[in-house]
Amino acid sequence: MSAQLVSIAALLAIFVIGTLRAVNLGALAFVAAFAVGVGVLGMDTSEVLAGFPAELFVILVGVTYLFAIARNNGTVEWLVQAAVRAVGGRVAAIPWVMFVISGVLVALGAVSPAAVAIIAPVGMMFAARYGINPLLMGLMVVHGSAAGNFSPIGVLGVVTNGVVEHSGIPGSETTLFLSNLVFNVLLGAVVYFAFGGRRLIRAGRAAPVPGSPRTAAGAPEGTGGRGADDADPPGGVPGASGTGGTRVATRPPELKEPAAATPAPESLTLDRDRIVTLLSMAALVVGALALDLNVGLMALTAAVVLTLLSPGTAKDAVGQISWGIVLLVCGIVTYSGLMQAVGTVDYLGDAISGMDAPLLAALLICYIGAVVSAFASTTGILGALIPLAVPLLATGQVGAVGLVAALSISSSVVDSSPFSTNGAIVVANAPEEKQALVYRRLMKWGFGLVLVAPVVSWAGLTVVAGW
Repeated sequence: MSAQLVSIAALLAIFVIGTLRAVNLGALAFVAAFAVGVGVLGMDTSEVLAGFPAELFVILVGVTYLFAIARNNGTVEWLVQAAVRAVGGRVAAIPWVMFVISGVLVALGAVSPAAVAIIAPVGMMFAARYGINPLLMGLMVVHGSAAGNFSPIGVLGVVTNGVVEHSGIPGSETTLFLSNLVFNVLLGAVVYFAFGGRRLIRAGRAAPVPGSPRTAAGAPEGTGGRGADDADPPGGVPGASGTGGTRVATRPPELKEPAAATPAPESLTLDRDRIVTLLSMAALVVGALALDLNVGLMALTAAVVLTLLSPGTAKDAVGQISWGIVLLVCGIVTYSGLMQAVGTVDYLGDAISGMDAPLLAALLICYIGAVVSAFASTTGILGALIPLAVPLLATGQVGAVGLVAALSISSSVVDSSPFSTNGAIVVANAPEEKQALVYRRLMKWGFGLVLVAPVVSWAGLTVVAGW
């Protein structure tokens, strides 16, 4: 059996074992990388670990560390109250606000994980505060960032258009950007109405405005947008912690009008720690957009400064880092790097490029992009697969612009997978009691997109539009 087939078989074994037994998938992936790389392929340990995502590790640890401190010192609560005031208490508007902000940040040049790392923790804490489905909030942030991915000045847009030009393929920056934007806006609408948006709209002003003498006319605080399917029993993320909890059937109260007017909560004031924390968050945005600094290292720096200033509020912050999620994602990505190193992606791409049916081959390349990108770097996958499409385009039966756009969409929308950077950040910042629910739902949503996004984008952009 070839090295490529061995790596694929081992990947399937990881998921089968992780599904049947309560073992962290990341730990399984590290073991598989060691067994396949050293035991089967005779690689050095350094080669096996070459794909370890050090930058992703720092981002996950740094951001969750900083926002744990922000929760402890009341900064997140202050931001939540500010957001409520900004939309006049209309909680139903907040997910779309997060969607737009994430998209704008990425379109202006922030890498998608950086934008999600900045916006998701605030959005998740807002969701926890007012009972919004955390899956709704997390997916709106992820797909908002994805909507800005292929801006002509965005990172993925610049990289993809550069690869297209270098490969001698006809391209259209406008078509690439707008097709991806429309696709993700439509996905945002599906997410919004599928995971609690209608309930939020019916609730109206579901949140009392902090510091206001007026009363809320909507649902009582803490129940807005929550349905029966949002509950989850205590316990860690499946396949992440390796431990289970006693599953207690719980059902949250249905959203309903309060018996009496709900008074607005007292508005928090800004003290020294909150001001420093807010400045740190602002520095994350400026550093990512203007200075191209690593978000994780900036977040760790801010966390250390805040710990030195106020040790009491940072006392338990390290324990609040989602270590199970860190192990899960880093292990899977490391194994994915091993697969790329032994040529598994090129092996599959070359086999498909030699097919006699160019349109079908184009669809299969989109599927490869979606499957691999669900675990690995979208930028790296596009850089590897776009050149493989050149033989298909030479037949004249597949449009270059449409295929590049379909491949780009297929490879980027699956970043909602909990094994990708964006999905992992969402899970890591979800409330602890909701992490299992968010993990499972992101798994279903992400791999649902792996199945659906390639065929929809391929059909719309290469078959129907014929671009």
